[in-house]
Amino acid sequence: MEIIIMGSKTSCMGAIILLSMLFMPTFIHALMAPEIRELRTKHRLSSLLVFGDSSVDPGNNNRITTTMKSNFLPYGMDFVGGRPTGRFCDGKLGTDFVADAIGYASTIPGFLDPNITKEDLLHAVSFASAGSGYDDLTSNLTQTISLSKQVEYLKHYKIHLEQYVGHKKANEILRKAVILLSMGTNDYLQNYFLEPTRPKQFTLDKYQDFLVSRMRLAIEEMHKVGAKRIGVVGVPPIGCMPIVMTFTGDGIHCVDKMNKAVLSLNSKIQKQMEAIRTQLNMKTIFVDVYNIIESAINNPKKYGFSETTKGCCGSGSFELGETCKGAETCQNPDEYVFWDAVHPSQRMYKVLADEILKIFPTTFFY
Repeated sequence: MEIIIMGSKTSCMGAIILLSMLFMPTFIHALMAPEIRELRTKHRLSSLLVFGDSSVDPGNNNRITTTMKSNFLPYGMDFVGGRPTGRFCDGKLGTDFVADAIGYASTIPGFLDPNITKEDLLHAVSFASAGSGYDDLTSNLTQTISLSKQVEYLKHYKIHLEQYVGHKKANEILRKAVILLSMGTNDYLQNYFLEPTRPKQFTLDKYQDFLVSRMRLAIEEMHKVGAKRIGVVGVPPIGCMPIVMTFTGDGIHCVDKMNKAVLSLNSKIQKQMEAIRTQLNMKTIFVDVYNIIESAINNPKKYGFSETTKGCCGSGSFELGETCKGAETCQNPDEYVFWDAVHPSQRMYKVLADEILKIFPTTFFY
């Protein structure tokens, strides 16, 4: 087993690419969906289970009492039927694209969705909650579903599976499921750099260690439930988010201080994933979303983007959630890296999903 680090600039990545060229030439280019589905069937990949924040919440927050919602237009304007679902995006999330490519579902339902079916439980489910983080305090500040609570929901999920397909089959489904975990942004933006509690308790370096320890604890709990395959999405370049550039920068250039804090945290997450791979005997990947988004910002034409400093919603400088509600939007969201002042556009999520799918086969199908 190996850990694959997407977008890393280390010599380790160079070695991995070289090995891939020598032994797995069919994966140099992104596989088409039919090929991925064939591999999924051959290697009996059972389902996709998602944990995290607004980057992967398909609408669980619609079912709880919190102000962190997006179940109103213009959110969802490019979703199927042009309807808002609770996704903080104009359309689909990256995990929706991944699930669709693998053949699990065209979109991933939230675990709290009252319309979720038994069949959905077999293929793809998201436990994510917008506003959450590795630090439970982050979730408490916004009254959202903490990571520890999301893991508790995984245990309830297993009970539902056992009632539906039996104990043995439920264990098999969890053992062969892929778990994706995506959070960390809110721990900085809503917590450490905004609220006074954690800075009084931790230096920035020690807070990063604390976040990684919470991530490790959650993964250990997932492992106890039966998880064997997990991908962790790193924290994006928050210093390049329009809202951060507007309030802590000049509105045009990325805020270096913020991005350095992200790079340090991502490095620690990556190292912990290596430890988890060996110590818990899990198949793991680290998705370097930082470098993917940074690449799109620095080379927009390569990805078909024309706007990298503002979101599509409203002025694009500060609108998010309620402040985006009913606002006018840009003419073509696909030309924007960001949908609102924080979240990527559907087009950017598609780019992220394509990068994830490039490494799925080499790690989770073998």
